[in-house]
Amino acid sequence: MAKPAQGAKYRGSIHDFPGFEPNQDAEALYTAMKGFGSDKEAILDIITSRSNRQRQEICQSYKSLYGKDLMSDLKSEISGDLARLILGLMMPPAHYDAKQLKKAMEGAGTDEKALIEILATRTNAEIRAINEAYKEDYHKSLEDALSSDTSGHFRRILISLATGNREEGGENLDQAREDAQVAAEILEIADTPSGDKTSLETRFMTILCTRSYPHLRRVFQEFIKMTNYDVEHTIKKEMSGDVRDAFVAIVQSVKNKPLFFADKLYKSMKGAGTDEKTLTRIMVSRSEIDLLNIRREFIEKYDKSLHQAIEGDTSGDFLKALLALCGGED
Repeated sequence: MAKPAQGAKYRGSIHDFPGFEPNQDAEALYTAMKGFGSDKEAILDIITSRSNRQRQEICQSYKSLYGKDLMSDLKSEISGDLARLILGLMMPPAHYDAKQLKKAMEGAGTDEKALIEILATRTNAEIRAINEAYKEDYHKSLEDALSSDTSGHFRRILISLATGNREEGGENLDQAREDAQVAAEILEIADTPSGDKTSLETRFMTILCTRSYPHLRRVFQEFIKMTNYDVEHTIKKEMSGDVRDAFVAIVQSVKNKPLFFADKLYKSMKGAGTDEKTLTRIMVSRSEIDLLNIRREFIEKYDKSLHQAIEGDTSGDFLKALLALCGGED
């Protein structure tokens, strides 16, 4: 599997629209929503081809031209999967992620997979912005929300990730060997005395949640040298439940983040029925970051393009909007 080089260039499919005129776009959207029935085609065209920064400007222009809130008007014109996608695109990224985290913790069951997917893959800067957005939008800290909604070791992992405290530096070989040793002990030797096991687990969590990506890549290499095993496979074999899922997600994200998302997209469309929430969340949140890289990993691993997968699995305006975000056939 091709790994991204250390300084891999991540590329999104959505960029600033050239010759952008926020007032013009605001007027076009207003016209598209006036009267009976809306011109969904026009709404889609504009929103899926502007960058998030430009969409925020359109919102401001709309308010100053019409004294109305664009988000509210859109909400009353579109519904279902399409609304989730379009309204998601209209939100600033940190507020969108904060909302997805909130939704994952709402109601009776927790959507652990969504919590893991977001918290395990965002950069320090992104996590800090999410924390601010969460506080601003829900008047509660993200940490408090996670605390009251999850428990045990899983809670500690999520809270650790949610502090956005990952080291930013390069690798440290001696440290990497020590870290690999801790990983080997926790993953290989399940019969260490219980007191010891807990402190080892905590150390392992600290390594995965706070070391820099380049350093962790080195730790995984040292782990293979030491044990002849791949750390990801070993975690899958030796651990279980949400803790296992969280650790696997961190490892996959460190190894190759676009591939991590390509796998998630594939699973969201595999088999009977579509997981529209996951599909939408990834397409919205990665469109300006690394969706082109995700597309490349997708076709390389699954022998069909993301474009084809979306075409075969969704329909109508939702399909059109997703393809516009996808940005082309591979």
